[in-house]
Amino acid sequence: MSGQRVDPERFLKELDSWLAQNSAQLVAWRRDFHTNPELSRGELRTTRVVFDELTSAGLSPRILPQGTGVVCDLGPAGPLVGLRADMDALPIAERTGQPFASTVEGVSHACGHDGHTAILLGVGKALASMDDLPIGVRLVFQAAEEVMPGGAVDAVAAGVTRGVSQFFALHCDPKLEVGKVGLRPGAITSAADHVELVLHSPGGHTSRPHLTADLVYAMGTVITGLPGVLSRRIDPRTSTVMVWGSAHAGDAPNAIPQEGRLRGTVRTGDHATWALLEPMVREIISGLLAPLSVRYDLVYKRGVPPVVNDPMSTEMMRQSVMNIGPEALAETAQSGGGEDFSWYLENVPGAMARLGVWSGHGPQTDLHQPNFDLDERALAIGVRALAGVVLAAGQTMR
Repeated sequence: MSGQRVDPERFLKELDSWLAQNSAQLVAWRRDFHTNPELSRGELRTTRVVFDELTSAGLSPRILPQGTGVVCDLGPAGPLVGLRADMDALPIAERTGQPFASTVEGVSHACGHDGHTAILLGVGKALASMDDLPIGVRLVFQAAEEVMPGGAVDAVAAGVTRGVSQFFALHCDPKLEVGKVGLRPGAITSAADHVELVLHSPGGHTSRPHLTADLVYAMGTVITGLPGVLSRRIDPRTSTVMVWGSAHAGDAPNAIPQEGRLRGTVRTGDHATWALLEPMVREIISGLLAPLSVRYDLVYKRGVPPVVNDPMSTEMMRQSVMNIGPEALAETAQSGGGEDFSWYLENVPGAMARLGVWSGHGPQTDLHQPNFDLDERALAIGVRALAGVVLAAGQTMR
């Protein structure tokens, strides 16, 4: 591949020709990954399939140091544009009823990573079939997106961002109709941290709470107090929210328990606020529990920062989507969910877009639900969007 000036019309025509010949293969890859899901950092089979398919296209992929995940460069020497897909599944039993449903008990691709992997594999094979590319490309098939702080940390440590000028990714959006790609400059996801609080009391009889430390009352104070105080300490425009997901203490109705456990998440849409959250949470919990004589252990796990789409990179993605058709472009709101693609953007600029996967008929399921599924027509749209951003990047950076 020479890296000479590439005619945009010819590039898009070659891309469409590849898709016309290989759309069934895209579906086959997706269904294969879907039937054989693998949990975070256990994506050994998926890694091998991706590695073998890229090798068969004449490329030279490398398996990342953790043993799962693949990186592959192609195209001319010089600046690179990075494209990323995540590969891991979730510990959720599938309830779609599809003939290609998960064969692994209690594990399924309930977040669309099977589609992400098939799309990027298609992009790699399509680009490898072209005579010339406008810019070098780095494909990153990343493990362990679903666990914090995410496999992106390992991928970045392995050097996948070195030499890359921009990074791009797609994520399935079951609220967006197939054929649409949602874009948003600025923050498109939120920071997400985990809080685990274990409280300790001598215990005692519920008839005499004044002679001990009332652990359940203390838990209730924190359950309501921490979200409430945070909402008064942080600008509401940052979309910061603290929600408990688990609370447990004791079994007997007439006994004050000796131990209780709370677990929850703290999320914010603002990068600067993310840096303030841990010390503020620690301060508030200390103040809430100080009068109640309850001892506690707090584990605060910082998760991922927000994905903040760079304006120039967002414009490159917009150009790519417009080449699919003006009707393909959609606006999208900032999500409260976390996404470890943000770690790439801590190192280089880039953008994530939302890929519509709803068929337009029937109920709109959500990510991480056992009945989540995607309209497979979205796979070709995804290939068109990610491969097209290579063209847009090459034209912008020439």
